[in-house]
Amino acid sequence: MVVRMSDRKPLIAIPADARLLGPHVFHAAAEKYLRAVTDVVGGLPFILPVMAEQLSFDDVLGRVDGILLPGSPSNVEPHHYDGPPSAPDTAHDPARDAFTLPLIQAALARGVPIFAICRGLQEMNVALGGSLHQRVQELPGMQDHREDTTQSLEVQYGPSHEVSILPGGLLADLLGQPRILVNSLHWQGVDRLAPGLRAEAVADDGLVEAFTVPSAPGFNLAVQWHPEWHATENPVSMAMFIAFGDACRLRRQTGG
Repeated sequence: MVVRMSDRKPLIAIPADARLLGPHVFHAAAEKYLRAVTDVVGGLPFILPVMAEQLSFDDVLGRVDGILLPGSPSNVEPHHYDGPPSAPDTAHDPARDAFTLPLIQAALARGVPIFAICRGLQEMNVALGGSLHQRVQELPGMQDHREDTTQSLEVQYGPSHEVSILPGGLLADLLGQPRILVNSLHWQGVDRLAPGLRAEAVADDGLVEAFTVPSAPGFNLAVQWHPEWHATENPVSMAMFIAFGDACRLRRQTGG
């Protein structure tokens, strides 16, 4: 059977974490993000090595139809946003920072669809000139947004708190409801929102939980929670991933 270009699944790049396993560096991504791409987006997931010196952004962005920026146990290094030094127990991934921060800027400029999740949201804010709180739970008046790691994954990724959807934005159009219940598994969060970003959702303590870049020519959405977890069972997650997938298919069909 001959497969037309329009019939092919959109190719979705998922930037990897660079992990040292034994004496070797591995470039890896969690399966939950891959499954969201295959099961909801209907795309072909591509784990993208975070090798800034070896890979050309033009080559990458000329081949992929969308970018899913996943969460990670690591945090963006604070020197990228002039923040204070991290606490000693903070995990970092300098290879991912070096790759994704300029990749985000290039992808937005070219209209490549982007869906950013948790660390991805934080990367996107930093890439565009924003800053981060490193430990939200230590700030006066803020909720503790971390998961309880003593509990099962089902509990950790279970509903945690509500967020308010701000009127007039992409999320308001996609979801059609003023408040939603989300999970919460992070300790970093948005401090100063980068210039030109539009807050799409906020937690009751005021923390920005979602934003978009309205001036970018392509679909983009960043959320602080984890919609990839059991995405097919959550109507809110489905709505966001389907919108992302539609944008990726359109880019594939039109050639950008």
